[in-house]
Amino acid sequence: MVDTQVLGGPVERSDEILTPAALEFLAELHARFADRRDELLAARAERRAEASRTGRLDFLPETADVRASEWRVADAPEDLADRRVEITGPTERKMAINALNSGARVWLADLEDANTPHWSNVISGQVNLYDAVRGLIDFTSPEGKRYELTPGARPAVIVMRPRGWHLDERHLTFDGRRAIGALVDFGLYFFHNVKALGERGSGPYFYLPKLESHLEARLWNDVFTLAQQRLGVPHGTIRATVLIETIPAAFEMEEILYELREHASGLNAGRWDYLFSLIKYFRDAGADFVLPDRNDVTMTAPFMRAYTELLVRTCHKRGAFAMGGMAAFIPNRRDPEVTEKALAKVHDDKRREAGDGFDGSWVAHPDLVGICAEEFDAVLGDRPNQVDRLREDVSVTAAQLLDVKATPGAATEAGLRAAVDVGVRYLASWLGGNGAAAIHNLMEDAATAEISRSQVWQWVRNDVELDTGQRVTTDLVRSVLAETKTALTGELPAELLGPAVELFEQVALADEFPDFLTLPAYERI
Repeated sequence: MVDTQVLGGPVERSDEILTPAALEFLAELHARFADRRDELLAARAERRAEASRTGRLDFLPETADVRASEWRVADAPEDLADRRVEITGPTERKMAINALNSGARVWLADLEDANTPHWSNVISGQVNLYDAVRGLIDFTSPEGKRYELTPGARPAVIVMRPRGWHLDERHLTFDGRRAIGALVDFGLYFFHNVKALGERGSGPYFYLPKLESHLEARLWNDVFTLAQQRLGVPHGTIRATVLIETIPAAFEMEEILYELREHASGLNAGRWDYLFSLIKYFRDAGADFVLPDRNDVTMTAPFMRAYTELLVRTCHKRGAFAMGGMAAFIPNRRDPEVTEKALAKVHDDKRREAGDGFDGSWVAHPDLVGICAEEFDAVLGDRPNQVDRLREDVSVTAAQLLDVKATPGAATEAGLRAAVDVGVRYLASWLGGNGAAAIHNLMEDAATAEISRSQVWQWVRNDVELDTGQRVTTDLVRSVLAETKTALTGELPAELLGPAVELFEQVALADEFPDFLTLPAYERI
């Protein structure tokens, strides 16, 4: 008998989610898979150390037969065949309704980077998903404004993103051991909604974040297989899209699809986490891997171009969907000129993705749905996707994926100050319980905070010279942090600003690079 302890405080309607049967289901998942998860996390560290020491990664020789053989992923369910516009956002109730009503084909219901894992967010997110699946979700604001699903309209298809393998859930333990956040998020959603989704012509669809190897994909596949068996639903009911947002995963795209082939739906190009992963992975490899200002690293940089083109080629070769990256701009109705310029960039970005062969892309705000749809409509027309466009012209080498030094741009004082400002602002928001923060007309999440602090760490460790002639040192960063704190005093709550500054300094200036800023941040909430 497993000793299951719910250590989190009361949350409205938590008794509907944390039922004895649901907790028993989670306990079995943990009993079967927790040790393997731990082993895979240890393997990450070993592989990273070797790659950082040598400055090299390559396609795996031991899986060459997978890349050379003929196979395809399972055919897409009908309601996932057209994914030309996907809107992302947390499972907060009002934002969930807005996403479902946005006109996007898919809502990425995010329990990961756009969500602070306060216990109340974890459980209320499951409550909101439960209601959304059944079409029963509504909300009335404190000002009396009512939100509900648009009558007669087709709501976006729900694709839920659980936490990554590395994050634990301290508010739930099994035999004294913290639960795994990924299994909690997946397990509760699947347990409560799989049959209701099937009755409505949909299914349990997931985005899988932060994977670093095909062995981690195999673990997810085994979780899916067991979950389906236990709840008596057909094998292959679950469909998963994997975010290729770590540099080692870019070298194992085919293998990841192969491991999940009976449950796979596609791959996604996750820009900011990919850059963060590259810095983290090659943090000891020297100047060849130093990036310029964040805003200079566009999707047309040679190594990013290689990554996205390989992703499209890989997906379509195997019958899977290739999903483009995030348009994070938030329209500023008080500044039409800023909005006009930003929307033109969104048009260009989505036009490039559609032209490259992507089957759809992400936006962070309902006002961008129409722009993304317009660009993909121009390429797709009445077709649901362009999986038949094989991109056989694409051939990408390991050297091209790692050609960071060819990236145009520079390290600037303005870039350093922007990284510190965004990082501190976001961490204050995250600590306060809001994982999707509007900052300087962009919707920021944990991925952009990661690139901000990791870039500062990288510049300090490599003695980078800014456009002003200054060297990026620990003292300079601390000085910028102090100025940022002063500038934000009065704008951000003091009880959040102080800890956010401390946390940014901790994760940006530590001698040993913290693998994820959310790990020390989680201990502060």
